[in-house]
Amino acid sequence: MKELRIRVLAGVFVVAGILSWAGARLWNSVGSLPSVPVAAPIVLALIAVVLAATALSIRARLKAQRERQPDAKGVDPLMAARAVVFGQASALVAALVAGMYGGTGVFLLEFLDIPARRDQAIYAGFSVLAALGVIAAAIFLERVCKLPEDDNNGQGAAPAA
Repeated sequence: MKELRIRVLAGVFVVAGILSWAGARLWNSVGSLPSVPVAAPIVLALIAVVLAATALSIRARLKAQRERQPDAKGVDPLMAARAVVFGQASALVAALVAGMYGGTGVFLLEFLDIPARRDQAIYAGFSVLAALGVIAAAIFLERVCKLPEDDNNGQGAAPAA
């Protein structure tokens, strides 16, 4: 399984932000811009909490297993792999959502004198922050579940000549 790359997440964020900003400008010129849901930052924050709790649980179980504590519960490799896949998928979606709400929020900065638009800009900003929390929790989960590196970088011992 490949490790998450920050460059990919940043690229998704930037492209989604630019497209969202342009889309918001276009949509506003032909009609009323859809509102940013109040629940968006709440749902993203809940996902971040679930990812962080999963990472902390797996880390504690791995530590107990390494220290050979008597009642240590091991970590099922398949469960750890599923957690990493969930974290990676969440990080990619969060980067996309953060870019989308970030672009919309940047567009809404022009209209801060209108109370409804100001509220939408605030919701968009909190959504971006919550999405960054999802990304941070997903990266933490991935690091917790990472297998230790081989000492000889995967190469076998050289045959004696």
